[in-house]
Amino acid sequence: MIQIFDGPEINRAPALRDQMFRDRATQFVGRLNWPLTLDARGREIDQYDALRPVYVVCSDAEGRHQGSLRLLPTMGRTMMGENFPGLAPDGFRRPGVTECTRFCIAPGAPAHVSAALFLGVLELGLERGWSGSYGVFDARMMRVYQRLGTPARLVSMLGEGRDALCLGYFDFEPALRDVLAARAGGERVLLAA
Repeated sequence: MIQIFDGPEINRAPALRDQMFRDRATQFVGRLNWPLTLDARGREIDQYDALRPVYVVCSDAEGRHQGSLRLLPTMGRTMMGENFPGLAPDGFRRPGVTECTRFCIAPGAPAHVSAALFLGVLELGLERGWSGSYGVFDARMMRVYQRLGTPARLVSMLGEGRDALCLGYFDFEPALRDVLAARAGGERVLLAA
């Protein structure tokens, strides 16, 4: 199931929240070797989690975290603007446009979880009247996004080859619903918690 949590609403599901932050630590620190700080409980939480982001979370039938991401409005503080200004295009701060960060898949999660998360973001964006979302990723992810049917439009790139850092833009188009739903393994999106 895909659940949407606006800011502190994530605290209503403390076990799911903590597992999400621990899986972020596993992925970004343990596997990708990013130099991030973990708290005393082994969770990866950064300054952007304090800005009341929207969390899109996929959980299994027992309520365990399978994957997640967070969204911030581009009108406020963003990782793109503060950490990757060389990627950020002029005029990226617009109402109805978000930044997607901390796209995390739990170890051993089913293959459909990535598509389910994109479906959740799409449904949320369409419900709220948003136009799209930016995301920073390495060049290797471009093929993954294309395979999922989420045609992120490449906006800018720093570096070359597989390790290049890319900025993509995902348009919230209703026509993508069927493509993502077919790849999402029948996941249900719960927009109102």
